[in-house]
Amino acid sequence: MIKAIAYTTLLLSCSVGFADTNCSPTAFGNNNGSIPPKSEYSGPLFQLSHNYPEKSNAGSTPWRTAIDNKPITVANANQYVEALKQYISADFRAMIANANWDPAKNGWYHAPWLSCEREAIHGMYVGSSDFDKDLFDGSGLKKDFSTYVLTMYNDVAGPTLKHVWGETAQTPTITQDSSQFAENAIVTKYAFTTANGDNWDAMQGALQWPLYITVNATTGNHKTAQLNNASLMQFDLIVKDSQSAPNTGWVFATLVYDKDAPGKDVWDKMVPLGAMWGNDPQVNSTKNPNQPLTENWINPAAPAYAKMTLGWGDRLSGPNDGGRNDAIVMVDGKKTKMDNLPSSSCMSCHGSAEWPMHSFLLPTTTNPPQSSGDYLVMWPPGSPQWMQWFQSRPGNVPQDIGTTAFDYDMVFVFKSLQAWQSATTGRPTLLQGLDRTGKPINKFKNYNGVEVDQ
Repeated sequence: MIKAIAYTTLLLSCSVGFADTNCSPTAFGNNNGSIPPKSEYSGPLFQLSHNYPEKSNAGSTPWRTAIDNKPITVANANQYVEALKQYISADFRAMIANANWDPAKNGWYHAPWLSCEREAIHGMYVGSSDFDKDLFDGSGLKKDFSTYVLTMYNDVAGPTLKHVWGETAQTPTITQDSSQFAENAIVTKYAFTTANGDNWDAMQGALQWPLYITVNATTGNHKTAQLNNASLMQFDLIVKDSQSAPNTGWVFATLVYDKDAPGKDVWDKMVPLGAMWGNDPQVNSTKNPNQPLTENWINPAAPAYAKMTLGWGDRLSGPNDGGRNDAIVMVDGKKTKMDNLPSSSCMSCHGSAEWPMHSFLLPTTTNPPQSSGDYLVMWPPGSPQWMQWFQSRPGNVPQDIGTTAFDYDMVFVFKSLQAWQSATTGRPTLLQGLDRTGKPINKFKNYNGVEVDQ
């Protein structure tokens, strides 16, 4: 049986991986308070970039030009992704090569309120606490691993952070207007694995960063902050582009490390795994597994390990993304265990970006999810309830009635707003959240408009 890879991490609150579990998050804090001794590390430490701009010029859009300003399709998605990667190459080559590279000076910004989750050197936080090595059977992976992630917003996305968080980030403005990104906003996310080339053949030659971390499934350490190297495995590149993707307004692209790719540096070896610009709601991949997807492209030349974790119906989901999970579903009136069930995609997860969060990131029957051991209780794949996650909604349309849509941005709703809520109300972090007056929500309307108890 392959262990569920996303569940435990997705439910973890701000106490994950802290050097001090009593850490109190602050709006613009830099780290969790655990600093490596200078005898082990004497380089620069992470500094949160939070001087968010009021407005920004959109600039050029070479990704649109690459596809002749037409909608993105399966046939032209590769050209689109390569142009998008090239657009940010100068910044990210500089960042990975220069430990003193300053994101603020270069127009990149971080989310507030995550200080208790961020390690001190690069400001990264746990992506998934434990990936079972059996999930990547045949890839040369020798040990389980943890992942660490870092999300950054470009100067076009920055004003949305400003509109929501203001100057102090103490009283967020949560409206349908404030939560929407401008056209050409770009969001990026690094994902590093604690399994380096000595434990995973696929990571030989990958970029390594030192991290001062507690959670490390590769070493088996989950108690004491230690200095460990981690390897760049995945890089997500997300752009607001309603012209190319009119149904959702977004294109999600994922790059993965390919040690065998040609090129002069590590950035060249970050190759497309694929792209998606919708969830193909017209395709029920359980009932019609061979029906082709039209809002999703997977690069046939991507490295094999990266295609082992594709989502439902082979929708885009990277090796960091938790697209496959052990699940319990009702089949013919009986509870049935399904190991390693493809149960998500990049956009099905991000489509639940709403505040308060009534739906979980995965198609579970409740939020917070119910579980039996490592098994999540999910709706039957392909059922009407399941399909609610696999829609192609505009970013201003929430998954659940009565909530505010956050334009496919999961950091806002699953990370920052929950940390803010916990810190400023004294209440434990709740996925369902509070209403706009700060009162607990006891009832809400689901996707069918039926009022149900929390």
